[in-house]
Amino acid sequence: MNRIDLTPAAAEIISKLRAENGPLMFHQSGGCCDGSSPMCYAVGEFIIGSSDVLLGQIDGCDFWMSSDQFEYWQHTHLTVDVTRGRGASFSLEIPLGVRFLIRSRLFDDDEYAKLLPVHVGPLEEV
Repeated sequence: MNRIDLTPAAAEIISKLRAENGPLMFHQSGGCCDGSSPMCYAVGEFIIGSSDVLLGQIDGCDFWMSSDQFEYWQHTHLTVDVTRGRGASFSLEIPLGVRFLIRSRLFDDDEYAKLLPVHVGPLEEV
């Protein structure tokens, strides 16, 4: 059971961004305004904190969330989507005239029971 998925439209934007920027990652901080939206960065452009939570991967990109935000979303399946409109963030998709957003639903009891534990903190370099 995945904690996070993406729509075909979001996958298309990720593909364009990867072609221009190389490997990508996402982070959702839970701050106000655009800070509560998923942000897309080139790998290495955002420093993962010791309490950030790795939810999984979407289209080969790690998706991280601040631990405070994860406390609210831990019972929720998240889907990364994209919509027209310019956000006010540093996320890589903004110059394309689109922005990523989260669609959510609660896990049912069976789904929640099948979830694997999350990883907290930066991944060690291999």
